[in-house]
Amino acid sequence: MGNGTERAKGKVEEIKGALKEGVGDLIGNEQMQAEGQVEKVQGQVRQDVAKAEEQVKGIGEELGGKIRGAAGSLIGNEQMQAEGKVKELKGKGRQKANR
Repeated sequence: MGNGTERAKGKVEEIKGALKEGVGDLIGNEQMQAEGQVEKVQGQVRQDVAKAEEQVKGIGEELGGKIRGAAGSLIGNEQMQAEGKVKELKGKGRQKANR
C-alpha cells in the first residue's frame, strides 16, 4: 500500500474520530466521545508513522546520493556525480515534505 494512501486513511480516521467525538459531546454520550477521541488519535498516529517512513526513505536516498556523488568524484565520472546529486536532492526533498 502506498504511503500517500496511509496518510489519507489516517486523515480520514482522524476526521471521523473528531466528528464522533463532537457528536458524543453534543448528545452527552461519554462513551461515544471517548471512542471518537481514540479514533482521532489513531488517525494522527497513522499519519505520523507514514511521514516517518518517508523521512527514513529520504535519509537513505540522500545518503546514497552523497555516496554515489563522492564515488563519481573519486573516479572522475561527471555523470555519476550528477546522478548522485540528483538522488541527494530528491532525498532532501522527501524529508522536507514529510516533516
